[in-house]
Amino acid sequence: MSTNRVVITGYGVTSPIGNTPQEFWKNLESGTIGIKPITKFDTSEIPVRNAGEIQDFPFDKYFVRKDKNRMDMYSLYGIYATLEALENAGLDMETVDRDRVGVIVSSGIGGLQEMQEQIIRMHEKGMKRIQPMFIPKALSNMGAGNIALRIGANGVCKSITTACASANDAIGEAFREIKFGFQDVVLAGGSESAINEIGIGGFNALTALSTTEDPARSAIPFDKDRNGFVMGEGSGILVVESLEHAQKRGATILAEIVGYGNTCDAYHQTSPSPDGSGAAKAMKLAIAEAGIEPSDVDYVNAHGTSTQANEKGESQAIVAVLGKDVPVSSTKSFTGHLLGAAGAVEAIATIESMRHGFIHMTAGTQELSEDIEANVVMGRGLQADVRYAISNTFGFGGHNAVLAFKRWED
Repeated sequence: MSTNRVVITGYGVTSPIGNTPQEFWKNLESGTIGIKPITKFDTSEIPVRNAGEIQDFPFDKYFVRKDKNRMDMYSLYGIYATLEALENAGLDMETVDRDRVGVIVSSGIGGLQEMQEQIIRMHEKGMKRIQPMFIPKALSNMGAGNIALRIGANGVCKSITTACASANDAIGEAFREIKFGFQDVVLAGGSESAINEIGIGGFNALTALSTTEDPARSAIPFDKDRNGFVMGEGSGILVVESLEHAQKRGATILAEIVGYGNTCDAYHQTSPSPDGSGAAKAMKLAIAEAGIEPSDVDYVNAHGTSTQANEKGESQAIVAVLGKDVPVSSTKSFTGHLLGAAGAVEAIATIESMRHGFIHMTAGTQELSEDIEANVVMGRGLQADVRYAISNTFGFGGHNAVLAFKRWED
C-alpha cells in the first residue's frame, strides 16, 4: 500500500510568550518566560499565584465584539491561530478542494469560562436565566467546529479529548488522515482557556499546581524543588499537508511528520505509571513508524510539567528508549501548561528548534532532582544539529501521545 509523506507548511500561535511564531521563538531563544502573577481574578483564597496568561491578544485583527457572545475564548484563540497558520502557509481556501481540507483541533476542557459563568447565573437567578448560547460556547468540540465554519473546511472535522495529550493526538490523527490519503490538508492542534476560578481552583484542590510565589521559579521542570505545574492558555494550529499537495502549490515546507505513537498506562486516574513504561512504549511506536533508530533522535521536547510523578516517569522513559545523552527541554517552563493545547505549541517549538539549530533551555530549572537522569538543557540554550526530534505529551487517564518530526531536506 502506497502512502503519502506528510509535511508542515505553516503554523499560527497565541501564547503567553507571543502571538506570532516569530515572537514565540524569539522569546524561547532569548529565555524570556511568560509566567506572571494572575490578573484574571483574585487568588487570595488559594496559595496559587502565577499563570501563563496571554498578553495583548490581537482580538481586533479577526473579530468583532459580538463574537464574544457566540464563542468562548478558547474558540477565539483557535480561530486566531488557524487564520495566522493559513497566512503563514500561503494557503488560500478559495484555491483548494474544501472537501479534502479537514480540521482536527482539540481542547482538554472546552469553554470552561462559559461553564463557570452560566452555572453561577443559574444558581443566583434560576434556570430560566441561562444564556441561550451556553451549550454551543461550552462544548469542547466547538473549537474545531467554529474553525471549520470560519474557513469553510468541509473535510474531516473532530476534536480529540485526551487531557494534556489532546493536541498531539489531534496532530497525530491529522498525520494519519493525510498519510493514508483521506485528506490533502488538515488544520490540526489545540486550544485552551482555563485560567479562571474553577480551573485554577480545581487543579489546586488536586494539589497539582505550583504554590511558589516567584514567577521565575514556579515552573521548573525536573528541578529538585518542583512542586506542581503552572497553568497556561492559548492555541497552536499547524497546517498539515501531503508533500504532493504542498509541492504542487509551491509551498514552503517547514518540517516533516514521520511518526506518531499512542498508548495508555491503564494505571491510575491522574498518576502516570511510575516506571514510565506507557510513555516509553509511545516513544518507541513513534520512532518505529519514523523508520529510524533511537540513536537518530537528536532532541526531545519533554512533557515536563514540573510535577514530581510525571517527570520521574518521563525521565525513566527517555533514558530507557534513548539513553542519557539526548538533549531534553520543556517548553512549559516558558508558557506554563496549556493543557489540551500544550502539544501544539510544543510541536511548533520543536520544529523551530530543528529549523534554527537551537534547543531552548528549560527556564527556571537550576538543579536536577536526584531521580532525573535525562540530559536536561538548563541555564542557557544549546546550539545543536537537530535532524530528528520527538515531542512528548501525557495526560490524566494514562494517555500518552508522542510525535516524531524530521527536519525538512529537499
